[in-house]
Amino acid sequence: MLEQVLFFTILLGFLITVLLSPIFIPFLRRLKFGQSIRDEGPKSHQKKTGTPTMGGIMILFSIIVTTLVMTEKFSEPTMTTYLLLFVTIGFGLLGFLDDFIKVVMKRNLGLTSLQKLIGQIIISVIFFIALKQIGFSTTIEIPLVNYSFDLGYFYALFIIFWLVGFSNAVNLTDGLDGLVSGTSAIAFGAFAVLAWSLSQFEVAIFSVAIVGAVLGFLVFNAHPAKVFMGDTGSLALGGAIAAIAIMTKLEIILLVIGGVFVIETLSVILQVISFKMTGKRIFRMSPLHHHYELLGWSEWKVVVTFWSAGLLFSIIGIYIEVWL
Repeated sequence: MLEQVLFFTILLGFLITVLLSPIFIPFLRRLKFGQSIRDEGPKSHQKKTGTPTMGGIMILFSIIVTTLVMTEKFSEPTMTTYLLLFVTIGFGLLGFLDDFIKVVMKRNLGLTSLQKLIGQIIISVIFFIALKQIGFSTTIEIPLVNYSFDLGYFYALFIIFWLVGFSNAVNLTDGLDGLVSGTSAIAFGAFAVLAWSLSQFEVAIFSVAIVGAVLGFLVFNAHPAKVFMGDTGSLALGGAIAAIAIMTKLEIILLVIGGVFVIETLSVILQVISFKMTGKRIFRMSPLHHHYELLGWSEWKVVVTFWSAGLLFSIIGIYIEVWL
């Protein structure tokens, strides 16, 4: 029964995005919701100027409909499903506001960093309060060493750090056609496997719904992209994967499964620190995917390489959790 539900979940998520895209992309184009490419980026990206963005709206719509429909088929949705959707929609709306300011109001930087951070913190705090209301464990488990410790109310700070950190990490990774669509599909697929193994079936359905949605989006987002997800999609996906890791108590495993997102973020941090301290850059450009572009790799080669790395990280994460 569950296997059928998961199969039809990924199929429904995929079909909604695939069927919606040919209608929604021209609509975005008519509204002139085109991407502005910053001058600081690789010069080869300037030709992408005007490509419709805010395609994350389609991903969000697919996730919401697929999750609610298929969870209802399996059993009545519980607080678990609603909390996962709350975080995803909350971060997605924050990203939508950022995209709207950039695209419609023609302010290229969108929300300020402080405004975005405040919004992310508010969503994270509400998420923590809701978890406390249902008696959620504040214990963190360390893989491999069979050790755990209780953070108590400091778990609130951990949740804020995890949600804010990974939503921004996925957002940073969203710099090449199909890069985040592919890596996130792999990562959410890994968490679907782990959630299923832990008998957290609502989380598994939610995870698979996202896999279907982003794979459907990838049909139109693969190089050369016909649409970008924008912050609407990348912030929502980053918040969602962090929320899944928290709900399954696999917070630390996310560092492995989300290894590509972690490395991309570290490349930016190291680049900034190095430049401020020494005046020299470690990479030709950060995030890391731009470094490889400037080394002469084609965009498709970079994307496939990062997908492969994401798959390897996911296999390692599943192996650590299930077999070790």
